[in-house]
Amino acid sequence: MNYTAKAPAVWDPAFDDAQDCLLSSDQCVVRGEHYFVKGLIEIPIIDSDETFSWGVWVSLSRENFSRSADLWDTPGRETEKPYFGWLTTDLLVYPTTTLNLKTHVHTRPVGERPFVELEPTDHPLAVEQRTGITLARVREIAATVLHSDEAEQQ
Repeated sequence: MNYTAKAPAVWDPAFDDAQDCLLSSDQCVVRGEHYFVKGLIEIPIIDSDETFSWGVWVSLSRENFSRSADLWDTPGRETEKPYFGWLTTDLLVYPTTTLNLKTHVHTRPVGERPFVELEPTDHPLAVEQRTGITLARVREIAATVLHSDEAEQQ
């Protein structure tokens, strides 16, 4: 019920050894100029108590990234106002790119990934976040992701 991107779309493996770049499981910095956090786009599953989620990367301003990092281990951090960001994960199961969709990143309690709220547009991902998806759609996503993973390994 969860698929995740390893890095933002702009990440290049050549950055691995660069001193001004960082990629951890939760944060990313590219060339000391671009800042990203990992969060979850959660989509309710219709007629179920379950949620499907995408683990995605969102770009933040330097100020918001620094503020987020300063509060990383601070109890009560979930009271922080949401941070504006741009989605930097391209989810290929959608007919149009998901790159650069507007988001709000909601901080959650320590140990929990942020909740990524998409701007309420007519993009299929934003519509799914608002209205939910069926279990059949979850299976369709799983088949598409599995197929693309197999293609990458060949």
